[in-house]
This record gives sequence, C-alpha cells and structure tokens, in this order.
Amino acid sequence: MVFHKEFQTAGKEPGLQVWRVEKMDLKPVLKQLHGNFFTGDCYVLLYTTAAPSYYIHMWLGSESSQDEKGAAAIFTTQLDDFLGGGPVQFREVQSNESLTFLGYFKSGIKYKQGGVASGFQHVVTNDMNVKRLLHIKGRRAIRATEVDMSWSSFNRGDCFIIDLGKDIFQWCGSECNSFERLKASQVAIDVRDNERNGRATLLMVEEGGEPQALGPKPNIPAGSPDDESVDRSNQKKGALYMVKICSLASVVAQTSPFKQEMLSPSECYILDNGVDSKIFIWKGPSANTAERNAAMKAAEQFIKEKKYPRHTQVQVLPGGGETTLFKQFFCNWKDKDQTTGPGQAYSLGRIARVVQVPFDSSGLHTNKTMAAQHGMVDDGSGKVQVWRVEDGDQVPVDPSSYGQFYGGDCYLVLYSYRLGGREQHIIYTWQGLKCTQDELAASAFLTVRLDDSMRGSPVQVRVTQGQEPAHLMSLFKGNPMVIHLGGTSRKGGQSRVGSTRLFHIRQSSTRATRAVEVEPSAAFLNTNDVFVLKSTNTVFLWRGVGATEEELAAAQYVTSFLGGGSATEVSEGKEPAGFWSALGGKKEYQTSRSLQKMVKPPRLFGCSNKTGRLIVNFNQSDLATDDVMLLDTWDQIFLWIGNEANEVERTGSAKIAKDYVDSDPSGRRGIAITTIKQGMEPPTFTGWFQAWDPKLWETDPLERIRVLWDLMIVCNITSCFLKGDPRNVPYSQNAYFSQMLCTNLFISLLVSISPLPR
Repeated sequence: MVFHKEFQTAGKEPGLQVWRVEKMDLKPVLKQLHGNFFTGDCYVLLYTTAAPSYYIHMWLGSESSQDEKGAAAIFTTQLDDFLGGGPVQFREVQSNESLTFLGYFKSGIKYKQGGVASGFQHVVTNDMNVKRLLHIKGRRAIRATEVDMSWSSFNRGDCFIIDLGKDIFQWCGSECNSFERLKASQVAIDVRDNERNGRATLLMVEEGGEPQALGPKPNIPAGSPDDESVDRSNQKKGALYMVKICSLASVVAQTSPFKQEMLSPSECYILDNGVDSKIFIWKGPSANTAERNAAMKAAEQFIKEKKYPRHTQVQVLPGGGETTLFKQFFCNWKDKDQTTGPGQAYSLGRIARVVQVPFDSSGLHTNKTMAAQHGMVDDGSGKVQVWRVEDGDQVPVDPSSYGQFYGGDCYLVLYSYRLGGREQHIIYTWQGLKCTQDELAASAFLTVRLDDSMRGSPVQVRVTQGQEPAHLMSLFKGNPMVIHLGGTSRKGGQSRVGSTRLFHIRQSSTRATRAVEVEPSAAFLNTNDVFVLKSTNTVFLWRGVGATEEELAAAQYVTSFLGGGSATEVSEGKEPAGFWSALGGKKEYQTSRSLQKMVKPPRLFGCSNKTGRLIVNFNQSDLATDDVMLLDTWDQIFLWIGNEANEVERTGSAKIAKDYVDSDPSGRRGIAITTIKQGMEPPTFTGWFQAWDPKLWETDPLERIRVLWDLMIVCNITSCFLKGDPRNVPYSQNAYFSQMLCTNLFISLLVSISPLPR
C-alpha cells in the first residue's frame, strides 16, 4: 500500500502532530498553531506516547464539505494502516470534542471562521489590523470560539478575548469563576505569543471598567450554564452489535454489562452508548482487512440509522488497545498480561500501564505509591477503638472481641496513628448486610458526630460487609478480621447460628488476612485459599493447592473460637466423604491457580452539581477546590471535598458516590468509599498522584495572578522606556528579555495552579 508522504515522520517521536485537509491533500500545521481550527476544514491529528502507543483523531469542522470529510476519513485509515492497525481512533466533531482530544491543548482550542476553501491559511502573522472577538467557554476543558464583534455576543458568566491586533483585552464577566479567568489568561497569552510573535499588549478588563476604546456598552445578559454537564444515568446504557460490510448490524446483547467472551477476535463490533453521545467500534485482531478499514464508515452509517446527533463521538479500538471507557461496560474484563500474586506486575495492554509495587510495611511512610496501591497508610500498629451501633448510640466493644464483625450489626472503628510528626485519624464505618435501616442511618449520624468532635480532622471510610479494605483488615494485632454472615455481638442479642458454617480465609497483598463466613456449599471453595468447615460433629480445615502458610495460620485462629474440638486438616483432592456430605455434596468450584484480579487505571471525576468530567491521566492540580472529586481506583472509591465546594455538593457527596457505583456498567456493588477533606489527604490517596505537593493550596491563586499581572505591566513599561514601543521591530535586547521573563513567569504560574485537562 502507498502511504501519504506526510506519514513518513508520523509517530517517530512522542507528542502531537496535526495535519489539515487542503484540496483533498494533507498539509502539516505548525506546532505553534496547534489548537487553532477553521470551522470550514477537517483535520487529522496523531498523538504518540513514549510507550509508544497511538491515538488518531479525525476532526470535522461544522462548515466543512462532504468531500473534505471523506478525504479526512481516507487519510485516517491510511495513517492507521501505516502504524500497523494498532492506534485508537476518535471521530471528533466541532464543539463536541472528547476530553482526550481537549487534553492535548493546555491553552484550550480556538475556532476560527472560514477555511481553506475561503482562502484562510494557518500562518504565524504580525498583522496588527486584526479585529475579532473570542468567546471563552468551558469550566474545565476550554474552547475559544470566534463570534461576532458585537456587545450582543457578551454575557456576564463568561470571559472574552477582544483581539485588536496591537492590543488584546481579556474581558471578565461579573459572574465568571476563577478557573475561567485563569483559562482566559492562557488563551490571551497564547494569542499574543504565537499569533503576534509577542508584539502585542495584554490588558485585563473587568465588567464595568471597560475603556472608551471599546465603545458604549449596553446591558449584558447573564451567562448560560456550563456545557460540560453529564447525565450519569446514561453511562450504564449500552448495547453490543456485530457488524459486517454491506449488512445491518446484528444484536449481540441489548444491555450492559457485557462479558468479554462476547467479542470474537475474528469480528468487528459496535458498542452503542448513543444515549451518552458515544459509539465504540472494536476491531478484532483476526478480522479481515476490509472490515477493519471500514470501521469508521460503519460507525457513521450506524449513527444515521439510529438517528443519533451528528456530533456523536466515535472511538475505533483495536483488540488489545481498549480504553478504560470501553472496558467499563464489561463485568469481567481482563487484559492479556494480567496476573496476581505479591510482587507481580499488572500489564494493562498497550495503552496504559500500572506497575504494582511490592508491599513492604517498613516503607509505607516514604513510598506513597506503594501506600496507595495497597490501601495502607501504615502497618496497622496504631491505636484502635471500636464501637457497635446500638439503640441509636455507640457502645464500646470489648477489646478481646476486636476483629469480630457480625452481619446484623454496624460498627465504628477509630484508628489513630502518627505521620510526619502529626497525629492522624481514620473513622471506618462498617455496615453489615443484615443490619436494620435504623442502624444504617444511626451509623452515618454517629460517624458525623465523631468527626465533628475531632474538629473534622479524620478521614472517613464507609465499608460494606464483604468489601473491607486492606488497612482495616490489618488493625487486629496479627489476627484475621472475621466477618460473620449474620447475627450480632450485642449482649443477649445473639441469634442461633446454623449447625453447619463455612469460613473462607484469604490473604491480601499486604499479608493481612480476612475470614469471611459464606454459605456452606462446595461451590464457594477456591483452590487458592483455606476454608474452615464446622459441621455438627466435626471441624474441617480444608487447604487448597495454592493456599499460603499465613492463610493456614489464620484458619487455626478461626477454629479456636468456633469450638467443636480439634480440627481435621484436609488437603484438596483428598477429602473424606463426610466433608462433602456436610457441604451438601460435591460441586464445581474455582480451580484455577491464577486468580486474574482485574486491575484498571485509576480515574478522577469532577462531581460538581454544576458539571461532570472524567480525567484518566490526572495530577494534583486537577483537584478543583470548588468541587467534590471522585477518585475511582477500582478496589475503592475516594470522595475528595474541596474547601470551596458548595453546601449542596458537600451534603450530597455520599449520594454522588453511591449513584456512581450503582450506575457502573461493570456491575460493581458495595465497594469501600473513603471521604477526604482538602488538606487532610492520607498517603492512600496522595499516592495516586505524581509529585503530591501538600502546600499547593496554601496561597490564593487569584492573588498570585494579580501580582503577576502587575509585574507584566511593569515589564511592559520598562521595555517601552528602554527602547520606545516594544511592539515595533527591532527593539532592544534588554527590553525583549524583560518582557519574555515576565511572560515565562506568568505562564509558569498558570501551569502550576490551573487544573489543566489531560
């Protein structure tokens, strides 16, 4: 196959490459103009990671022609073939771009009117006669759209860039927020430096303080709602279709969650999440070339048949290159190289990789990545206090019974430890599956009361029976955490237990063990673990082939309080008839020695009652202080509450987390939810963020931005004094460096404090 000459350098180095479709040909766009898009054109973009892995985006302007769209599709297919068919492909439509796409442009994207057919070109210009108005929209992911140069285009809720060539005004409406101001500053600097070569003056204008040069101002209307709100109810609605060339798509499954085995490697599929304006195409690695190359066309035809909006986003995924958003619709997704066992690494295909750090309790306070991956703030040697919820109050539990949890109860566990010379606290609220609604409500109330009594300093972790995090399991002085299926520990309230009981003992990656009572059936056995079976007359200790010595020791502890005499140890495969009889007969059970635990990249969500957004590759600056943020690490959920979050978001955060889990297409239920307040983050949370800075929020970012604006004004005055007007060429080297120094300082500030999309 003959490839376009522009592709000879494609994917050779990490980073972004952009081409524009011009008269059915492909032309590169200069790097300094990346993020500028003419509404009458189509573009092809390639993002290459260091791995390398590849992301191809086909961007379609709202005023582009069918011929240009067709050419963009052909070039996209060619580029995919050139890179071996491995890239993930995206179909992007103007004003409805994916977050992945928006994340490439830290200064946002700008829509320019016109296109190549109208004679508009991508050039770096020194033209000082420009007159245009840019509307800055988007609370997190920013878009700058060229609108009519008229006061009627303004509103009080947004920021605007008034570009007059020599002077660039940043106008901020009275109702815009601090993040929009910061983003607008980035756009203004980008225009000045990349489109005017630094030869323009930046001026910040507040609503009501407009200079006479802008003309008389009428009444400005209020702003419209942000355009990033997400209907979370749609996220769990998906259907799966098999697609063939020249035939209608056939239904594989009407609703999610799906099973991975539904995808045949020799076929292509459409995962329809159209109600959320998303379509996924999955290309089996053994599918024929014609079907693979026709994937994008099949998606567009599907969108027409379903009468979905034209802006519906499309992702084309090769087998082995599935994204997190795609895999979330499958309840049992496992990537090719996933294995388990302490010290093993989990490979997450070609797109993302999480390297598992071996657990070492001595390094918990210094290795935050290990602390986060294993859910351990320390080794569990701190102070433990346990209360049972009883009659609407908290009743102390006898320390000799610590570690025993009954399904008919709720418990509060307060753990205190020292970190960095400060005393830290965690409140675990454990809720049994058979407790009453009154006890559930009381446990929540008592948690808040305990938190308030400690001035809001503890981290709160809500735990549902059977979903206990590793750190909670480690608090009981080397003994396993024991979970009774039902019953209660309150005095005189114990119900009669069954004559036959089965406990499942498993060790976590942190070497803490948990003994969980399950239904007495052979179907619950697992070759990797140890089980204790108590029948009317005998106690059996069953050891699976893959069980550890630590699990065996924990089982001995369980037999000590069950009673019934000494236990009879039974090895897998050598069970006596009485063992199977007590379990109601032989049944199939888990016999694979590779547990295949699912490990997925962590995801960060903004959970404001105004907006919703997803960030897969995130850092600390993505934690918006005026939001509630949800961090999903698959095994547990963190709710991070910013200091400036409004009262509705604060009080509704627990419901946000519950609704998120309930709407998960993979079917997860009951996982631990940890609530964290800004400034009180434990290492189990901060370890998911690279280079966490505990002092990041100590200074008001807007105060720093005002100081830097003042500094830039001084620099401009200085440069004018040194050599006349700095916009004239040439001007003195001292003046140039004075201006550029301030610009670089300002840009560094923006990068350090602004939650950039990734």
